[in-house]
Amino acid sequence: MSGPGPARAATAAVAIGAAALVVTGCGRDRSDRRPAAPSGRGDAGAMAALDRASPAAAPAAVAAAPAATSGPASPRCALDEVPARLPAPARLVAIGDVHGDLAATRRALRAAGAIDDHDRWVGGALVLVQTGDVLDRGDDEQAILDLFERLEREAAAAGGRFLWLLGNHELMNGAADFRYVTPGGFADFADVPGLPPAPAEVPTVAAARFVALAPGGPYARVMAGQNTVLVVGDTVFSHAGPAGRWAQPAVVDEVNRDNRCWLAAPAPGSPPPAALVAQDGPVWTRIYGGDPVDCEVVARALADLGAARLVVGHTPQPRGVSSACDGRLWRIDTGMARAYGGPTEVLELAAGAAPRVIKAN
Repeated sequence: MSGPGPARAATAAVAIGAAALVVTGCGRDRSDRRPAAPSGRGDAGAMAALDRASPAAAPAAVAAAPAATSGPASPRCALDEVPARLPAPARLVAIGDVHGDLAATRRALRAAGAIDDHDRWVGGALVLVQTGDVLDRGDDEQAILDLFERLEREAAAAGGRFLWLLGNHELMNGAADFRYVTPGGFADFADVPGLPPAPAEVPTVAAARFVALAPGGPYARVMAGQNTVLVVGDTVFSHAGPAGRWAQPAVVDEVNRDNRCWLAAPAPGSPPPAALVAQDGPVWTRIYGGDPVDCEVVARALADLGAARLVVGHTPQPRGVSSACDGRLWRIDTGMARAYGGPTEVLELAAGAAPRVIKAN
C-alpha cells in the first residue's frame, strides 16, 4: 500500500542511522494519521486518506531501471536461487496486502483453503502467492513473518508452495524508514533472541526493530528469501507491478537478485537497490491500481514476460478485488488489514476455470 515515496526511502537506505529513522509519535508520521472508524467493508474516503501518499520523484540516477544485459548477470551475493518462474498448478490462490494484521492474514489463508484453525497447512498441492506488504500499520508483523516462514516449509512438504513477495514496506523497513510502524510494531521485535546491540545513535524504541530488519539482520534474511516479481504459469505476480523496462525478463531477474542480496548482507557502502527508489518500479508504481488503466501498458508488460495475466496489490480497492483490461489485470489489495477496514477477499486461479473471488466468512 502507500508509503512516503521512494526518494525518502532512498535517503534512509543510504544513511541508515539516527538521521534515517523516523519514529516521531512512536513511528506514526503526522501525515499518516488514521481516519476515524472506517467501516468493516472499507470506506472509500477513509482508504483514500490512509493511502494518499504517492511515490515522489526519485533522482534519475537511481530511478532508472537497470540496463538489460545479454545473458545472466554475475551474482552479487552467495544466496541460494529462488525460482522466479514456476509451472501452472491445478489451483493457485493470491492474497494481497496484510499490513501487520494477523487476524486478517488468518482469515485470508483460511478462505484460500491453505490453513486450518490451528494455522497448519492443509492446502496440499495448492500454490499460494501473497503479493507483499506484510510490514507496517499493524502490531503482528513478527508473528506473520514467523507464520509465513513455517508455512513455506509445510506447503513444500505437502507438495504445494507458499510464496510471498517483497513490497515497498519490506524494503522501507530494511532501509530503517519506520514512519508507518505502530507502537506495537516497535515492541514486537524486542523479544527476538540473540540480537546484537543497535548502533548508539538509534533511538531505544527502535533498536530491536532496527537490528532485526536491517540488511543482514535475522528477519531481513527471512525477507531475502523472497522475490519481487514472480511468474506462475501464465500469471505475473508483483506488489505494484512491472511496467516498461521493468518488465523485461533480464531486468526482472536483476531486480529479484538485487533486492534479495541487499536484504541478506549488502557490501559496505553499497547503494540501495533500484526498486527501492524508483517511482515507476515494481514496488512503487500506481499505474495499475487506479482507473482508468492504460491497457496497452498491461499488454506490453505481459508480452515481455510471456504471460496472460497480471496480479498486483499495493493500491487498495475500496470495493474489494477488482479487474481491468478484460481480466488481464487483477488488483487484490482489498485493505483487509485493521488499519484500513476493508473486506477479506482472495483470488483463485484454477486450471480450466475463470478467476474467482473468494470472500472470507
